[in-house]
Amino acid sequence: MSKGSGMTRGDRRRNARRERLRAVLPRDGAVTGIDLAEDKQAIAVIDHDVRVLARKTVQVKAFRLGEALDWAVGQARAKGFASVTVACEPAGPRWLQVQRLCAERGLPLVCIQPLMSHIAREQQDYTTHKTDEADCVLIARLAVELHCYLPEELDETWAHLRHLGRRRQQLITSATASAQRIQDFLSVAWPTVTETCAQPLESRTWLAALQVVTSRCGADPGKLAVMGPEAFTALVRGAVPGWGGKKGWGTICGRIFAALTSTEGVVVSSRRGLLRRVADELGDLQRVRAQLRAVEADMAAVLDELGLSRLADIPALTAVGAAAILAEAGDPRRYDSSSSLVKHAGMSPSDNASGAFYGEAHISRRGRPGLRLTVWRAVWPTLRYNPVMAAKYHAMTQAAGTAAQTAEAQSGAGSRQVSAAAAAARARRAKARAACAASLLRWIYSMVVHDTSWDPATAAGTASCPAEAA
Repeated sequence: MSKGSGMTRGDRRRNARRERLRAVLPRDGAVTGIDLAEDKQAIAVIDHDVRVLARKTVQVKAFRLGEALDWAVGQARAKGFASVTVACEPAGPRWLQVQRLCAERGLPLVCIQPLMSHIAREQQDYTTHKTDEADCVLIARLAVELHCYLPEELDETWAHLRHLGRRRQQLITSATASAQRIQDFLSVAWPTVTETCAQPLESRTWLAALQVVTSRCGADPGKLAVMGPEAFTALVRGAVPGWGGKKGWGTICGRIFAALTSTEGVVVSSRRGLLRRVADELGDLQRVRAQLRAVEADMAAVLDELGLSRLADIPALTAVGAAAILAEAGDPRRYDSSSSLVKHAGMSPSDNASGAFYGEAHISRRGRPGLRLTVWRAVWPTLRYNPVMAAKYHAMTQAAGTAAQTAEAQSGAGSRQVSAAAAAARARRAKARAACAASLLRWIYSMVVHDTSWDPATAAGTASCPAEAA
């Protein structure tokens, strides 16, 4: 904190950010607000007193908005305004067309978060009144009030990585859904086969064997028992490469072969239909996983193209994991600080204090949910296999664990004190995992922005970043 003015570093950064926005939205300029839709675009031109200068609704798609933008600029200049700024919500991919058209005309563009416009809409007249014509004025007003941001201008490589990341997320969702359906169907049609492997849906041999059975058995897996274990194992090993494996495990094949004639827990009336559905889901799962492997290979290649493959030097973070985080976050250099990146992920602490009251703090859960999910998935292996992260997690959870053990030692089993201490320990572990996920984002930010390699001492905070020390 500055001693003379009392301003914090956050105050200075916030002021600098508003100065950058004010340069794009000068007080003597006009603002054109656009509410984007599929075939209808509502446009309003306002001044900085939120007086509507002109209004128009056009029945065109977003990529044909050039003529309407020229009309808006003409209307503003006819009213004596030399500069015009365009504002819109980043709704779907349509706003990219507005960004392209503004760049072709040399017009500055700002974006309004949909959450911000939703809150402002209710504050305006305490109702949920919503029309395209009203929203375009609302969007322009929020831009005038600097409740906006400058959109990122992606180059081709970063845009490619972002789309690969979104495709990977879709494939993961599809693969997970297929796997869950397979497990649900088998719990009715052939329950005992799920007990032949510790983690069946992660075993390529088990999946290949199930594919062999469901594609040949019809309604009765016992029909394949006549071929003998050797022939069955040979068929399974021939199907394993289709699942990305190289070797079929004979032990798993033997267990599944033994379960072919089992009818324990089978609902006979649904067996035929469900085994057919399992065969179809296996085909979908096999195809999706093959596509997922190809997308992840492309993501690792793009990460190397960006010169950021050194992020995989972070213990327990793979190149695909780093690429997935950057696909959601974008170039870390566009953020003011590592705290801005953490806030963008919605993983920054959200305090709850007023006067002498101090409520429990939680993460904000605002920002980009996809980035938060990706970082959350990536942090789990680091808690175990990254020495720096494991030490941080242990230090943050040790006190809560000790308190829980003390309460258990001092009280009888099942007491209220033990339950409260155990709940507090669980909450502390959850907070520690969120803090570790935020630390992973800060590490990535530091390595990219300062162009450094992985250094355990710097990550642990026992040594300063080389760029900061210089």
